[in-house]
Parts: sequence; structure tokens; C-alpha cells
Amino acid sequence: MAFPNPPAVLGPRDLRGSELEKSPADSLLRIYAWMQLARTADSRILDLFRQGLIKGTVTGGMGNEGLIVPLALLADKTTDVISFSHRGFGGHLIWSGHLCEHLNQYFANALSPTKAREGNIHHGDPANRSLPMISHLGIMLSNVVGATDSQRRQGRPAVGFAFFGDGSSSTGDIHESINLASLLSLPVVFIIENNRYAYSTPLSEQYAGAELWQRAAGYGIEGFAADSTDVPAFTRTLAATIEKVRTTSRPVLIEVSTLRLRGHAAYDTCDYMKPGESEAFFAQDPLPRLRAKIAADGHAARLAEIDHELGAFLEACVKTCLAVPRPAPGDMVTEVFAPDAPALPWRTEPAQPQSLNLAQAINAAHRKILTERPESIVLGQDIGKYGGAFKVTEGLLKEFGRARVFNTPLAESACTGYAIGMAVNGHRPIEEFQFADFATEAVTQITQNAATYHFRSGAACPVVFRFPCGTVQLGSFHSQELESMFLSLPGLKALYPSTPQDAFDALLAAYEDNNPVILFENKALYRRGKQPVQWNPDYRQVWLPRQMRQGDFGTFVTYGEATHIAAEVCDYLASEYETAFDLFDLRGLAPLRLEAIKSSLARTGRLIVLHEGRRTHGFGAELVARLTEEHFSALKAAPLRLGALDIPVPFAAELEQAYRPTKDKVIEAITGWMG
Repeated sequence: MAFPNPPAVLGPRDLRGSELEKSPADSLLRIYAWMQLARTADSRILDLFRQGLIKGTVTGGMGNEGLIVPLALLADKTTDVISFSHRGFGGHLIWSGHLCEHLNQYFANALSPTKAREGNIHHGDPANRSLPMISHLGIMLSNVVGATDSQRRQGRPAVGFAFFGDGSSSTGDIHESINLASLLSLPVVFIIENNRYAYSTPLSEQYAGAELWQRAAGYGIEGFAADSTDVPAFTRTLAATIEKVRTTSRPVLIEVSTLRLRGHAAYDTCDYMKPGESEAFFAQDPLPRLRAKIAADGHAARLAEIDHELGAFLEACVKTCLAVPRPAPGDMVTEVFAPDAPALPWRTEPAQPQSLNLAQAINAAHRKILTERPESIVLGQDIGKYGGAFKVTEGLLKEFGRARVFNTPLAESACTGYAIGMAVNGHRPIEEFQFADFATEAVTQITQNAATYHFRSGAACPVVFRFPCGTVQLGSFHSQELESMFLSLPGLKALYPSTPQDAFDALLAAYEDNNPVILFENKALYRRGKQPVQWNPDYRQVWLPRQMRQGDFGTFVTYGEATHIAAEVCDYLASEYETAFDLFDLRGLAPLRLEAIKSSLARTGRLIVLHEGRRTHGFGAELVARLTEEHFSALKAAPLRLGALDIPVPFAAELEQAYRPTKDKVIEAITGWMG
């Protein structure tokens, strides 16, 4: 579909600091044109919402244009990184795309940039480093930090721009992200959009003490306050700041005064505001202030022309977008995941078998990846000189250096967001969590951000999350199996190896996947015993179940450390009861590829599922449902589902044994089920 041609005044999308001095009139007219387009389009979107032609939560940037438009013009769109927030509509217009593309997003029609899968302002342009926002305030800062680092590592002099409001300054992710940027010395401009209200909550109920910008000192970075209602002065300040950050590669925090000229969203009545407060805000409105200055400088006629051109262009775009058909569902299920990537050109090393335990096998896989793949990085708490809580990364720092293998602060959410930002910009991070339990600190980043990235933006997010899990007498906060919790949400892939060779293969397979992959690593298996490990050309087969035993009586499915219990149980039953099972090590937990297991069940008619995690809402429930719904009428017995007790993981060895499935308890349950 052809879009209307924009007016010539919208041709330039850039502004250099030097132009402000050399051509002040042209510079201010350019800023005004984009501010006016943002304002009029915002107002038109609100009208369309009230007519029922646009749905959802329509937020507006009225009063924020004096910040967002100069910044977007001054940024280098060929290299910089940004993530606009609720008030950034004007920035979206400048950064990339045609006005119609952005309006199509609001109409959620067939030409929506997100295929109508995301609402209104929740879009970006990842290909051009405009990272799509999510509603969890504060989360996006770390994505900008990661993507900016990725740009710098690729030799590009990028600056990152990360926005948050006075309200979201209360969230922990803000602290984590600014601290991380300061520690890594990354050129990110952190901008507080202070319009005095978080939805309806005033500043006095958000924080006490010093002004927000003064917190910069605590991070060892520069900070200052600025007023975006004086557009010419603010633009000059911003230009100098961006240039300084680009040169010094040090972050800065700016608290920018903006205005609440409209409520948080279309349905916000603003009845929480003080008497006369709204009128005072409108008196400071940057758009008419800038227009008055330009007119006073002798350009009133040109302003009138610009207003007319923009108005006609906007209406032509609205008419065009209203004619776009509604979206079709398409193959949404398939597009949750990025398409399969071709296998990477791995060297056929190690060609000779090495005797390794599971921890050493994962270490060897890390070493292979870091040696052969320059885009790889490994990060996590204590993974450097210490080698990780379980020594899985031992020696990697010494061999590959701190730029490739580095410790992170105790900030799981921001560090995961950083890894996501790296991933969508061309790197492939591997993040180790000290314990799987601590990944609950990063649930939003993993499940709401990384897992949904491709579905809502079309961008791949290739990142590996390593989860040491399982019981080894460490108590409730270091022992949980969390596969059911994480995999109940779409967009995550997962592998759970049970042997050293599978662990080696699994990290390679996870690494080259274009989606976020969780690698579950049972701690009890790290040093259970050594086996030969070498280069396996069929390493991708780790996504499929592996048959470990053959038999006709039933189909036995398990994974992780429970695989070893199941093998011992099958051997015992074959010896003592002359009863043999088809035993499968699932290995790939998401996506589930159960064809071989279904074929077995169709033949045997009996099913046992065993896992170490809790039984209620455990992963076994999903397996039973998937496997029996097609063969229910052919079942010879009710499925047997075995797992841990529905209690927090206890500490003492005797209590832990009572909690988890053991060989004796599994044998007792199966023989009772058989009888």
C-alpha cells in the first residue's frame, strides 16, 4: 500500500549541535515541525480512540515533545540505541518509519509493525536499535545498557538513551541498571521524565529527600536537572551532553522537567491534580512557547505553512490507515519462536574422547564456544576468578579475559536485561545464575521480555540462561526445580541433560538457537561420575528424547537426575519382576518433541512419568496430558505420575530424602501400580 508523501520539512531527521549555532532558525523550525506533528497526531489518535476506531490504552506525549523531539533529532540513528517509553511518540516518528506505520500500530490493523500483536506505543524497531518497551517500568533500561555495550564491542561509537519516569524511579531495576552501566563504564544517557505524577501518585508519595538527579553521585556518575519547556536552551544542553557521553564513554543521569498536559492515558480524568495545577502546566507548554519565539524572529508565515502541510499530511495518513484491513491470525503459534538457525560451523573438536564429569563437560563447551565464536560472552555472579559457585566456569576468565567472561553485581534482573540487549544486537550471551532459585529475581526479564521478543517484534533474542537446580542438601532457596514455572509461559526453549556428553551437546545446541534457551543443570549430576565426551556431529539430537531401555510392559518418561534413578528402577524390575519398560530421557523440555514416546505408548498402553520437582502443577502433569490425550482409549492402566512432595525443599539430609523421589519409593509406587 502506498503511503502519502510527507512534507519536505519532515525530510531531515537529524540535527547536529553545530547547526544550533550556525543555522538557529532552520534548526528551530525543524524541531517545531516534528513537535507539531507529534502533538497533532497525538490529539488525532485520542479523537479516534473516543470514536472507537482505536482500542486499548492510549497514552499521550503532550508536554513531553520538548524533550523527546530534540533528543531523537540529535541522536545518531545509524548507531545509537534507544527505548522509548509511554511519552515517546514523537521520538518513534523521527527514529524510523512513516507516520502511517506508526498509526497502523495504533489501529492494530493488518499492516501494524507488530502484526497487531502489541498495543499502541508498545513497539519499536529492533533492526534500527529502537528497542520495544514492555509495561513493567524500569525493565527496559538494562536492555539499552546491553545493546549499547554490544554496539561498542563491535567498534561503533554508540550512545544509549534510556527513559524512566519519576514514578518508575522507585523500582529496583532503575538502581540495578544505572549501577551496571557505571561499573561497565558505558555511554548511556539515563533520562528521568519528571512530570510530577506516576499515573495519579504525586512526587511526595514516591520518594523523600533530595532531587532525583542527585542520586547520580551514588553511582559515581554525573547528574543534573534540565527544563525541557525551554526548547532552544534544552536542545543546546542536550547536544553538549550527548557529545560528552559519546567521547568519554561514561553514563550520565538527567532529570528533565516535563509536563502532564494530559492524563496518564485516555481514560484518566486527572481529578487528582491540585486546583490550578493543570492551568500552570499549560502556561509552560513548550510547543506554543517555541512557536512564539520562532514567530517573533520573523518566521510566522513559514509556521503557518508548516501547520497547514502537517495537518493535510496527517489527515491523508489517517484516511490511508483506516482503509487497511483488519489483521488475520496467521500462524501465531509458530511465530512465538524465531525460525531455526542453520548449524554453526563448529570445528570437529575435541576429536578424541575426554573423560569428563558433567560440570567439566559444560566447562569444555564454554571453552569451545568462546574459542570459536567471537560474538559469545559469559556473565554471572562469581564466574570469573572464582569459577562460579560450582566451578563450572573455572579457568575461563584467565583464558579469555574479562571482556568475554565477567562477574556481574548482585542484580539478576538488570544483568538479564543487559544480556537481552546484547542478544538482540548481535551478541550471544550465556548467563549463569548461581542457583536456579535466584532466577525468580529475573522472572519479568526472562518470561515477559526475552520470551516474547520475537512474537511481538520479529527480532531474535539468542541468549542462554544456565540454571543450576535440584537437591543436594542446600534447603529451600537453593534446590528448586523450576521448569514447570518458567515453561508455563510461551517463548522459552529448554534443555535438561543428564549425561556429560548430553550436557556438552546441549550447550552448543542452546547457544546457536535464535531464541532464549534455559539450560537446566542438576547439581547432583555435576560430579556424579566421568564419561567420554567428544565432538558429536549429531549434537542437535539433544533436542529429542533418547531411549535408554526397551520393553513392552510400559513407557517410562523422565529427565535430569531422575533419569539415573529410573534406569536403576528399570533394571531392578527387569531382574526381579521380569517386567521391561521403554525408558526415555526427555532431554528437550521445550519445545516438546514426543513422537517417539507417543509411538511407544501406543504400543505399550501404560505410562509412568518421573521428575524431581514437586508433583502438583509439576512438569509431569503436562507430559501425562500431552501423551494420553491421543491414546486415552488404548490405555491399559491409569498413568502413574511421580514427583516430590508438595512442600518447600527441606534442609536436613533425612528430610530431603523424604521430600524427593528415590529409587526405593519409585519401586514401591510402580509395583503397587502394577499389582
